[in-house]
Amino acid sequence: MQDRIEDLLRELAPQVLGNLVRRHGQFDACEDAVQEALLAAARQWPEEGVPDNPSSWLLTVATRRLFDEWRSESARRKREETAALAMAVQGEPSNHDDTLAVLFLCCHPSLSAPSQLALTLRAVGGLTTAEIAKAFLVPETTMAQRISRAKERIRDTGMRFELPPEPERADRLRVVLQVLYLIFNEGYTASFGAALNRADLTTEAIRLARMLHTLMPEEGEVAGLLALMVLTDARRAARTEEDGSIVPLDEQRRALWNTSQIDEGVALLTRTLGKAPIGPYQLQAAIAAVHDEAPSAKETDWPQILALYEVLEQVLPGPVVTLNRAVAVAMVHGPRAGLAVLGTLDTDERMAHTHRLEAVRGHLLELAGDLAGARASYQRAARMTASLPEQRYLALRAARLS
Repeated sequence: MQDRIEDLLRELAPQVLGNLVRRHGQFDACEDAVQEALLAAARQWPEEGVPDNPSSWLLTVATRRLFDEWRSESARRKREETAALAMAVQGEPSNHDDTLAVLFLCCHPSLSAPSQLALTLRAVGGLTTAEIAKAFLVPETTMAQRISRAKERIRDTGMRFELPPEPERADRLRVVLQVLYLIFNEGYTASFGAALNRADLTTEAIRLARMLHTLMPEEGEVAGLLALMVLTDARRAARTEEDGSIVPLDEQRRALWNTSQIDEGVALLTRTLGKAPIGPYQLQAAIAAVHDEAPSAKETDWPQILALYEVLEQVLPGPVVTLNRAVAVAMVHGPRAGLAVLGTLDTDERMAHTHRLEAVRGHLLELAGDLAGARASYQRAARMTASLPEQRYLALRAARLS
């Protein structure tokens, strides 16, 4: 029952917040009030049962908390509280779903990327500050300050609680998708800490992507992002051994892959490709689908993957795409050809703070038979990552080549 209540609260959180902000404005105060209402529900509902109208219950409690705060500031708020609270108690919550507006506001491009992530998980995902802090392995006080600064910026800059006008919507949607993509990636391969996966983050990112797809079913890139997430997450159970050690893709037991997620991702792509403008998430999802549909690592259609990466590099050029294309080139034309592509990234400053360039170089050098060079690259990569599972994996690869 506890899990069902948590799922319900996360679903209702952005709807109640949107309802409250439309009525009263002041996103920061309303968001605090909704968080308190969610905590109250999490305490009371397991013992007392879920109310007949849980959305109305949350809205009523949040409204009370909101006006309790305002009442302490001004006696004038007392008169407003009586009228507004009566409206919240007697009336039903609006059927209008403001979830999309809340999501666009949390992902406003004027907010920093960390603020967008944190605010999205709290306001739209319904996670508490403590849960978000735990997910990103930072102190709760640090995360609270980050969220507080984001809400202050929304208040101080007068960001409007509404969907952006049509001319701006494509750019704003791009930011929303990027935020959800970052949340998923941090969960799928944590950038630091003792665990490779953060299932709480990947699950939440997929849930939010499903919600966005429901709200915007005709957007090809929304469907593409959801497909990419489920196709990638389908391999999660096979990525590590029982002791937490990493299993590379070509060595994974494919019987452990989640076939229902693979079927869902392929179906999403089938419905989308050719019916909407092609974009980077659809292309990445197509690459993931080729991997997932291969019966074995040896039967992977690497020429098709390489062709998709070549298109992706035209649509979204960048060092990470080039890095992945180098692997595909190596699998099709040999490791030396892949290393030549990889060499074009040596002077790219954007790769200076990631271990992935050296990790891939080590892999391709190993395939090319340069064991000493591969060992040195693996060792450099191990020193550069803050992820303990990746450190152990890379160190072990280097040690095997001694």
